[in-house]
Amino acid sequence: MKIQEVLSYIEQLAPRHYAEDFDNTGLLTGDSNTEIKGVLVTLDCLENVVDEAISKNCNLIVAFHPIIFSGLKNLKPDNYVKRAVVKAIKNDIAIYATHTALDNAKYGVSYRMAEELGLKNIKTLIPQRGFIKKLVTYIPKSHFEMVKEELFKVGAGKLGNYEESSFSINGTGTFLGNEKSNPMIGEKGKRSTIEETMLSVTFLPHLESIVLKTLLKSHPYEEVAYEISTLNNQYDHIGMGAIGEFKEEMSTNHFLNKTKNTFNSGVVRHTNSKNKKIKKVALLGGSGAFGIKNAIQSGADAYITADLKYHDFFQGESILLCDVGHYESEQFTKNLLHEYLSKKFSNFAILCADAQTNPVNYY
Repeated sequence: MKIQEVLSYIEQLAPRHYAEDFDNTGLLTGDSNTEIKGVLVTLDCLENVVDEAISKNCNLIVAFHPIIFSGLKNLKPDNYVKRAVVKAIKNDIAIYATHTALDNAKYGVSYRMAEELGLKNIKTLIPQRGFIKKLVTYIPKSHFEMVKEELFKVGAGKLGNYEESSFSINGTGTFLGNEKSNPMIGEKGKRSTIEETMLSVTFLPHLESIVLKTLLKSHPYEEVAYEISTLNNQYDHIGMGAIGEFKEEMSTNHFLNKTKNTFNSGVVRHTNSKNKKIKKVALLGGSGAFGIKNAIQSGADAYITADLKYHDFFQGESILLCDVGHYESEQFTKNLLHEYLSKKFSNFAILCADAQTNPVNYY
């Protein structure tokens, strides 16, 4: 089996199209056509993780954070980034990073945080806008059902909990082919009037290539008329953060103890509790100060994230803000990816890295 087969399966969970523009997700080192020996899953790919991969005969490291984030001007092993990269290249080890693609995935980082905390009715905190694509095309009635079924097979018409969704209108199309044309219906040089059905289907952006390829392959016309547009609709199944509820409300002290124990935090920095009762909780793995306003607008009693600055805490007048630490908020990502891959692949080792990568210590 090739490494690419594993990467393709990861991208079913977290397509690279979900990643933020600033990010550097995907295959960072190695050849995806190499035969896979084993997979090591980690949060960060440091030199000690590469050493562990070598010792355990794993030639693919699946990391959450990309070890290469900004440009490298040379590969002299003079810092922690280049040492890891150089060692991986020397030992033919591929490194793949998911990062914000998994942040934005419905069952990604923040969703897993919410599950670990014991929340129910989990939803996306900051849904994506301008994400959904729409295809409109025109098909002769004789081929309409066949083309529609082929598009459904590759994921067109599937959004959220529904699939095979479409809209159609019957109408009349005209065309006139020149002498070089080869029309399936009618004659070249003469204007043809054909009964056609307009088909409209939505799809997610990572499917655009296969949807278009399928349309052109299954459509009977020599020249296929179609439109692809991007909708400004909010899509609740993709986006940053998560929000859910406890079955029963709890005191602030109980909630803070539960949070500290769940995330195994050395310390939880938080705003003044004011003896709030906590039931509805928002979460965002990693640096989540930008989500404070969304957590407040959603009616959350508390917001768990990381990397809050001094002045960020002043926004916590109506909500309990909790900073559990960057590593701590994202630590379950390793388990998430390991479990996901283990369910699919059983003919080679898929291991969670033992190497410690958290750069922060508490005294």
